[in-house]
Amino acid sequence: MQVSVFDTYVTRTDGSIMHFDILVPSTLTSEATIHEYGQTYLATKGQAGQPLAAKECRFCHIEEADEMVQTSIAQQGFHIIEMQGC
Repeated sequence: MQVSVFDTYVTRTDGSIMHFDILVPSTLTSEATIHEYGQTYLATKGQAGQPLAAKECRFCHIEEADEMVQTSIAQQGFHIIEMQGC
């Protein structure tokens, strides 16, 4: 499965930066849906409502998904890779 990777930076409520990637099927092109997935993830981290739009979430590249990522996407539509401050 090919996935699109969206490089995402969000300022947390305490002012620190969260950096994570949102992975979605490469066939998904709706920015609104991708941002919604990002907001879903932020809610799990106690950061619901923090700004997440094109400025904070940018397409980076397409890659081949491993089995774990494919399973996550099959279950919830997206996968998150936590990078910093998550």
